[in-house]
Amino acid sequence: MSKQRTHRFLNFLLSMALLLLVVGCSAAQKSGPQARTYQGPSINIGEGSAHAFVALDATGKPTILGIKLSEQVLKNLPAELPPGADRWEYKLALPAEAAGSGYDHIVVDWNPKGHVPQGVYDIAHFDFHFYLINEAERNLITAVNEDLERANKPPEKIHMPEGYILPPGTEIPRMGAHAIDPTSGEFNEKPFTATFIYGFYNGQMIFLEPMVSESYLKTRPDLTAPVPLPEKYALQAHYPTQYGIKYDKINEEYVVSLEKLVSR
Repeated sequence: MSKQRTHRFLNFLLSMALLLLVVGCSAAQKSGPQARTYQGPSINIGEGSAHAFVALDATGKPTILGIKLSEQVLKNLPAELPPGADRWEYKLALPAEAAGSGYDHIVVDWNPKGHVPQGVYDIAHFDFHFYLINEAERNLITAVNEDLERANKPPEKIHMPEGYILPPGTEIPRMGAHAIDPTSGEFNEKPFTATFIYGFYNGQMIFLEPMVSESYLKTRPDLTAPVPLPEKYALQAHYPTQYGIKYDKINEEYVVSLEKLVSR
């Protein structure tokens, strides 16, 4: 090969190398930080499994926090209550990437007989508790004797979501009291399908709770609903402006989620 042809060939190789370098850098710049979803450890419920998950945007801020339950979860659920308890409790650990969300853990309660108030929530359903406090703090909530007053202490008006009330008799050990929206369908002669509850203890919001009936889940819903918000929050966290109860046909699973999270 002549010197001239060799020189042209080397220039060609150099040009190709530079082109590949530019393309690679451009692709890396385009990819950059990306939104990602992370999941926590799975547990067994019914004949299926469930796990918590968090979706982070490109800056690492949580945008969705939720639970995914395989379709088999609804098969062979306990029809009776466990000995000495009024519900079946399944605790879900959050993925490590949810540490900045403000939430500590999630508890799925399966209520085969429902619960009070009678004629409203006395059908088989799930309660999905997103706790802002840890389990040790929950265990201190006895809701009896002197603790009953703390359990029923209402929040300041600015901390109560618009339209919600805190009825007497909703306090439960290891939970607190439950604030409801009296305009929800189930309180207005419509069957209970899904609703959103806020939990309080000693005047402070400590959990957020989508509730959904078993029969409604079986319809494979595609529900997205706004979440009424208080003027201020007592605890720093990422709070939802909407929630979802949906069936994912592709993955054959139910998704219960707090969505469009905002830092407050």
